[in-house]
Amino acid sequence: MEQTKALNALEPFIALSKSATSPRAAADLIERATSAPNTYIFTELLQSPQIQTVAASHPELQPHLTLLRIFSYGDYETYESTPDLPPLSDAQRLKLRQLSLLSLAASGRRENLTYGQLRQRLRLDSTRQLETLVTTAIYAGLVDAKLDPARQRVQVASVAPLRDLSPDDVAQMRAALRGWSDRCSSVLEDVEAHMAQVRAAAAARVKAESEATDKLNKAMAELQNTDKKMGGGGGGGSMAREQLARRGMNKRLMPDAATKANTDEAMDLDGPFVGEDGKKRASKRKM
Repeated sequence: MEQTKALNALEPFIALSKSATSPRAAADLIERATSAPNTYIFTELLQSPQIQTVAASHPELQPHLTLLRIFSYGDYETYESTPDLPPLSDAQRLKLRQLSLLSLAASGRRENLTYGQLRQRLRLDSTRQLETLVTTAIYAGLVDAKLDPARQRVQVASVAPLRDLSPDDVAQMRAALRGWSDRCSSVLEDVEAHMAQVRAAAAARVKAESEATDKLNKAMAELQNTDKKMGGGGGGGSMAREQLARRGMNKRLMPDAATKANTDEAMDLDGPFVGEDGKKRASKRKM
C-alpha cells in the first residue's frame, strides 16, 4: 500500500521529466519532486532518460543529480558530508530526515535507535525535535514505532519498504543470495550422502537376512534328508538336530515321542510286585 501510494505520488514528476530539456528545468523538477508530499521512492525519476541526458551534457546539473541520489538511497549524514550540494528547503530537510530514520530502523541494529544515536545521525539539537520527527514518520506510515522516553529509545515494530536500493545494496544482495545458494547445495549434498548410506545399510541388511534364510532352509533340507535316510527313527532325527544345533541354527530341539517311548522301555524298574500266588517277589535287575 505504501509503495503504491509513493509511486502514484511520483508519477506526475516522471511525466514532467520528458519535457525537462534544460538544466534549470531538470533542477527545478528534482527540487519539486523531493519536496512533494508522499514521494519517498525516486529510482524511476533518477533513471529517466531525459534527466540522465541533461546531466551528462550539463555538468552544472550534477549537484542536483547527486542530491536526488541521496534522497533515493542516501541519508542525512551523506548530505552533510558531501560538498557543493544545493541547499535544502524545510520540506526537503524533513523528508530526508524521515528517510534516514527509515533506513536506521530497517537496519535492525538496536544501538542505532537510542535517542543519542538518532540525534547524532539525524543532526537534531534536542530530544523534542527527535520525538517530533519520529511522530511525523509514524503518521506518514513510514515506521510502526513507539517512543520510550524512560529508556531514551525508539522501539520499532516494522518499517515500510520505501527506500530504493543502492548499487552497493544490489551487490550485497547478490553475495547474500550466492552464500544462501551455496549453503543449500551443501545441505543437499549431505542429505543425499546420508540417504545413500541408509540405502546401502538397508541393502546389506536385506542381503544378510536373505543369506541367513537360505542357510536355514538348506540346513532344514539336510535335516529332512537325514531323517529319511535313518528311516524316520528317533535316533536319526536326534542326531540331525544335534548337527543343526552345532551349525549355529537357533532352533529349539523338541523331544521325539518315539525316542521318549524307547527310553522308557529301556529303564530299569525296581520294586516289589505281586505274583499269581499272592506273594511278594523281588524283581530281578535286568542285565
